[in-house]
Amino acid sequence: MTAPLTPPPHQPPDDNGHGNPWQAPDPMAGHLPPPAPSPAREDGPGLKAELREAVVVFVGVALFGLLLGVLWLWLAPRVPLVSDSTAVYLKDSEGEQAIGIDGTFALLGLAFGAVTALLVFLWRRRGGIGIVVALALGALLGGVLAWRFGIWLGPTRDVAAHAKEVGKGVVFDAPLELKAKGALLAWPLAAMVVHLALTGLFGPRDPDPYAEYYAPRGTDAAPGPEAQGSSM
Repeated sequence: MTAPLTPPPHQPPDDNGHGNPWQAPDPMAGHLPPPAPSPAREDGPGLKAELREAVVVFVGVALFGLLLGVLWLWLAPRVPLVSDSTAVYLKDSEGEQAIGIDGTFALLGLAFGAVTALLVFLWRRRGGIGIVVALALGALLGGVLAWRFGIWLGPTRDVAAHAKEVGKGVVFDAPLELKAKGALLAWPLAAMVVHLALTGLFGPRDPDPYAEYYAPRGTDAAPGPEAQGSSM
């Protein structure tokens, strides 16, 4: 009389979720510790605090656009115009001042993107979706504010009246213009790249749940037969 075949006590589930009675148990299954639960971030902000921080980042970054507008007006080259009392002409028809105006705005946008990303990272190292979105939108709004504020501070846009005011043959500056509107994206793009790099290099790391398992073992293992025989 033969005994019925019974499955082993440890039955790892197969693909269908049922135990396989003929599969040997995994020898490492009993040695791997269960994944440690992620520690609760007790000091982390709640939803309201994150929204408040995002609003602060958005407004603070956007206000930097006023400073960018002033620097753009100060550093950008001027386009000289001259009038003959009947029409207004470019004094230097082959000049590249217009290209220089767009390039100055783009370079300033890149610099402001790096600075604002660094400031935001130093203020909140843990980052977060709300902070990143607020940084991008604030930089975009700041670029628009800089564009409009620089034009408002610059020479008048009424060229005919300005030419009549200065007189015939007198050189005067053309209104400040941003012909390449793509320069408005320099600030938010630079801010995103720099903030992402800083977060990846210096941001907080999540703890490894298997750090204790992979750590070097101590001398707490049971002594072998030779050690037991020598101690007797």
